[in-house]
Order: sequence, then structure tokens, then C-alpha cells
Amino acid sequence: MDISTMRSYVRSVVDIDTSDISDDVMNRFLGEAYDVIVYSEKRWPFFEVATTFDTVADQKDYTLAVVGASVTNGLREIAAIRTDNHVLEYIGRDDGDVIYPLDSNTTGKPWYWSFWADSVRLYPTPSSADTIYVRGYEDPAAFGAGSSDSTEPSDLPTPFHMVLATYGIARSYEQQEDPTMSAQYFSLFN
Repeated sequence: MDISTMRSYVRSVVDIDTSDISDDVMNRFLGEAYDVIVYSEKRWPFFEVATTFDTVADQKDYTLAVVGASVTNGLREIAAIRTDNHVLEYIGRDDGDVIYPLDSNTTGKPWYWSFWADSVRLYPTPSSADTIYVRGYEDPAAFGAGSSDSTEPSDLPTPFHMVLATYGIARSYEQQEDPTMSAQYFSLFN
């Protein structure tokens, strides 16, 4: 269901038209619903992606933008990292920096990784270029305000489209100062 169809459905349920709530405001309501859903859980299965990146000799830190460069919307969260031979173990940045002090020149095949401030750090520092395989979760695409009429919330499975419209109905009733109907539709959304 595209955003134009969602707006029409919401307006038909609430019995309003564009003079009551503009397309822009309605798009913002639907975008709020989208954001509530996609950001309520970091690990939705429909955001799962696999990608690779290449290490650089003597470089231990890789930004999330570099790690997820081939992912359309970029990486949001990393679940696992491995090489051709083994899975790297996740450790906290503090532990990694104690085991492999920042002022040391310890290099070799990475066995551990940490994630802090949108940066992946490999331990020990890679001694050569290697392909690293990453499983993670991509960032959702933008939806709502500024979306063209034919835009669908492509990241979400089709059954979620009606949930977005339900939120739009709740927000529309709220805007029309009908708290009872708004509360009923919000309870359906939640």
C-alpha cells in the first residue's frame, strides 16, 4: 500500500478530507508510525544483511560507513564478523584495549572485534589485507514526510502497512480532538 492509498484510507475512516489534515501532515503521521515500528527493535529480520569489507595492513579501526559501504541504506547494527577461517569474537572496547594496548604494534590475523562510536576495531591489528564477512542489520529507508504519493514503506512486510494506517487514524482522531476514538486506535496500534 503506497502512502497515497494510506492517506485515503485514513481519511475515509475518520471521515475527513485534505482541508482537515493536509497531505504533508498526514505523511508525517504515517512517518511517525513507520519510525515507531522500525526503531522499536534493532534486529527485525527484514533488515538482515550480509556484506564484506577489506582490511588494510596496520589499520585497526573501520567506520561503520566503510564496513557497510555496499549496503544500500548503510549498516545500523553488526551481529557477527568472520574471516575465511574463523568467527571473530566480540569483546568490549576496554577489554580489547587492555589485551592489545593502543601503544603496541601487535599485528596478525584478527581474532576479536569491538564496536564503539560507530567504529569497528579489530584485535590484533590486521597485518595484511583480508576480506572480512559481516552479518548485520541495515538502516531503514526514509518514509513519511517528503515521500512521493507512490512511495511504499518498502522495508516493512505488507501486513505492517495497515498498522501504519491504524496509527494514522489514531493521530487523525487526536488532531480532530476526538480523544476517545484516538485512544481506541492507538490501543490497536500498540
